[in-house]
Amino acid sequence: MGGATKTLGRSLWGLGVASLGAAAWGVFVERTRFVLREETVPILDAGATPIRILQLSDLHLAPWHAATVSWVSKLAQLEPDLIIGTGDFFGHKDALPTIADTLRPFAGIPGVVVHGSNDFVAPRPVNPLKYLWEESSGKMSGDRLDFEGLHRLYTDTLGWHDIDNRAVTIEMAGQVLEFIGVGDAHVGRDDLTALTTAIERGRESSPVRNKPDRSSTTTIGVTHAPYQKVLNSFVNHGAELILAGHTHGGQVQVPGLGALTTNCDLPTSYAKGFHTWSHGSRSSYLNVSSGLGTSIYAPVRFWCPPEAILLTLTGDDFGYA
Repeated sequence: MGGATKTLGRSLWGLGVASLGAAAWGVFVERTRFVLREETVPILDAGATPIRILQLSDLHLAPWHAATVSWVSKLAQLEPDLIIGTGDFFGHKDALPTIADTLRPFAGIPGVVVHGSNDFVAPRPVNPLKYLWEESSGKMSGDRLDFEGLHRLYTDTLGWHDIDNRAVTIEMAGQVLEFIGVGDAHVGRDDLTALTTAIERGRESSPVRNKPDRSSTTTIGVTHAPYQKVLNSFVNHGAELILAGHTHGGQVQVPGLGALTTNCDLPTSYAKGFHTWSHGSRSSYLNVSSGLGTSIYAPVRFWCPPEAILLTLTGDDFGYA
């Protein structure tokens, strides 16, 4: 009996040490072990010049996040053709100057952006384990952030398009790209009716889209939270590619099992990475970002490093003889 007790004690001690080691790795190492994921997406006209899109998501920046600022700002050296932001760049009420420092190197590169709830209200202390069995609250509660300043940074300083429940058409490299976006569905800021109206008006009046000699139009959906109703709406509107954030890739993944949550109604098998999303008789490529940050109240990642994504759009004849 004594031997069994000692064996159990040693096992529990070993488990505790392993748990502490995993937690330390998640907080002090993996949280800033940034990676650049690259994907090729064959959705342009045959023979088209490739277009490189950099997706940035869920930075959750705070004034002391020097490592994130340094790594993300250096991505401008990739010279992408376009930036897509999928929300939650704010992570602290005093973070606007930090966000500006991070994004300033991208000035002059076209972009489109949607917003997450944490771009409007500051994060609050929560029990991070709660996310394992239920979604976080869909209420917009917390200290108000300087969203107006963030919006000016995007639109006035960087020249990006805000497409929350809007649509915009951009001509690039001889191709016509239509971007359709929604507000954060996690807190009810999505307005799919307003989006439908914006798409219809844009398709009727866009001078770029309606040129007599124009190429075909490639539609790209952009959302912060990838709720199924949003993805299905994008597919119905003809999106060939959808970009999303919000999930943090589960933030903590279990080897062999993957993510335990997406914090929305998206299946955990879609928590991060490049997928195909089907609805009805149509389908679209879907890219879900693991994001680049975490809440300041849950600063840990495990088996799920922070990422930016470089997507190369190519002609649909890519890879074929």
